[in-house]
Amino acid sequence: MDKNTIIGFVLIALIFLGFMQLTKRSDKEIAAEKRYNDSIALVQQNKTDVAGKIANGAISKDSLAINDSTSGADAFGDFGVATKGEEKFYTIENELVKITLSNKGARIYSVQLKKYSKRDSLNNAHPLILFNDKESNMSFTFVTNNNRVVNSSNLFFEPVSGITKDSQGNQTLILRLKTAGQAYLDFAYTLPANNYMLSFGLKANGMNTVMPAGTNSLDMAWSSKVRQQEKGRKFEDRYSAIHYKYVADDVEGLSESKNDEKKLTNKVKWIAFKDQFFSSILIANDALNSTSLKSTLEAENSGYLKSYNADMSVAFDPTGKVPTTFRWFFGPNQYKVLSAFDKETKASDDLSLNKLIPLGWGIFGWVNRFAIIPMFNLFSGFMTNFGLIILLMTVAIKLVLFPLTYKSYISSAKMRVLKPEIDEINARIPADKAAERQKATMELYGKVGVSPMSGCLPTLLQMPILFAMFSFFPASIELRQQSFLWATDLSAYDSIMQLPFTVPFGFGSHISLFCLLMTATNIVFTKLNMANTATNDQPGGAMMKWMMYLMPLMFLFMFNNYASGLSYYYFISTLISIGQTYAIRATVDEKKLLAELHAKRNSNSKKPAKKNGFMERLEKMQREQQKTVQKRK
Repeated sequence: MDKNTIIGFVLIALIFLGFMQLTKRSDKEIAAEKRYNDSIALVQQNKTDVAGKIANGAISKDSLAINDSTSGADAFGDFGVATKGEEKFYTIENELVKITLSNKGARIYSVQLKKYSKRDSLNNAHPLILFNDKESNMSFTFVTNNNRVVNSSNLFFEPVSGITKDSQGNQTLILRLKTAGQAYLDFAYTLPANNYMLSFGLKANGMNTVMPAGTNSLDMAWSSKVRQQEKGRKFEDRYSAIHYKYVADDVEGLSESKNDEKKLTNKVKWIAFKDQFFSSILIANDALNSTSLKSTLEAENSGYLKSYNADMSVAFDPTGKVPTTFRWFFGPNQYKVLSAFDKETKASDDLSLNKLIPLGWGIFGWVNRFAIIPMFNLFSGFMTNFGLIILLMTVAIKLVLFPLTYKSYISSAKMRVLKPEIDEINARIPADKAAERQKATMELYGKVGVSPMSGCLPTLLQMPILFAMFSFFPASIELRQQSFLWATDLSAYDSIMQLPFTVPFGFGSHISLFCLLMTATNIVFTKLNMANTATNDQPGGAMMKWMMYLMPLMFLFMFNNYASGLSYYYFISTLISIGQTYAIRATVDEKKLLAELHAKRNSNSKKPAKKNGFMERLEKMQREQQKTVQKRK
């Protein structure tokens, strides 16, 4: 070992010893930690002893102190005067919503939506309650000058002057939290007439005398269990989740299908506890900070879908100069209702509440917002039968798309009348020379002016509407509990038979008639399309045919639990498509069409050959493929 190595090891040892000396705790610190650990152990022992006495009946639970170190009202410091009282309830309501408030914690005790109902298994109507009693809670945490940590849910508030009503029909209830001195804190609730939005605010008076200096925020906690309100739990659960909007960003959400939690670092504008058709939304007029969200799945037979929790920090002025204000929305996830609040809000304070409704992403959402929803509102403005409304919408959509449908059929007809010539090419060129076959076929198409893509393009242009409707029907609260024919609820499945077993792959334990009808018409339409297509004898045609027939059967499993309104729409749409196909076929003379194609080929043969981009790319691919085959030989 050389000299430099020895010096290096010595220096490392000195550095290590010096670090240990610097970080060594003093005897005073060790003693303080021991006292702390002893006190924790004593508290835990006291808890165990008290729990044993409660179990043996030696003491009652109500006689216990509020915390482990301080007994009685003194545990609440200046808020001790509010620890005793009797829980009382106050109701404010309008034509849309009935809200019950409790003086204990000044919290919202229950919410009923008066325009909606919940149906039981016998189809009897019951009041629709968003939450009640212990299913939901909202509380604030206060810290006193003498370091007491107090939760508002343990305190009793007093009404200032009962429920008041102004000339515009707005109802207001102010619940006051008193202290040992002159300071107090008001919780004010105001419900406008004919509105789902409840205003809520905290206004202090001299609370800076009972709270630590520098207090500028409060911790707020909100929790709720989401009731199962609809017929199909799995379908309802799929559309239930916590959503939130950042102050300067878009709407996001937690997972609908699993337990999920998230800590948000940016300022949040609102938080929504959402189910399929109804939401409870907390909207901050300023912002919510340091927000933590948690969503937990509930047991299937519990009567609840999920449990939601939100913990956050809100700005608070103890002097009372600046109140802390919020709004609560308790109501339906209806596009025009939620959009109305954006119209009432200035552009810089965009709420985007209507994004709670899953209308589809990208172009599918645009189709719903700017075409489907306006058309739906138009028809529902003068008609109340939603089955007939869906029928009218389907007819209108099919009429708009008819030019594309006609073009697609004509393209298929052109390829069909050319089938004998295609068969001649296949007979002339052996099957092992697939590239030559394809080249000859494309040359034929080019001479007569037929493009294989021309039949696909109209179909692709129709896809955004089909997918838009897929999102529209399950999200439309207007269809909820609306009956049509045998379907009692167009927003749920239309079961005509309950099975004694569960069919796998998502089918369920029932049979939906509209889904069966949709499947049957799709099979008929598929057979009709296959008869009109000239690709059956081409390579891969048999597999393509099998796949085309398999798709309707896949839809049977997919849609059996979906909204019957959606299955009904697809059934009517496919039925009209079948009728349009037969009508077009009756008006198209295929002999005349073939003669037109031959005339065009003769006309094009006199002109210099001009390859389009598609043909050039195809020939390039063929040449590269031939080179690859030759190299292998």
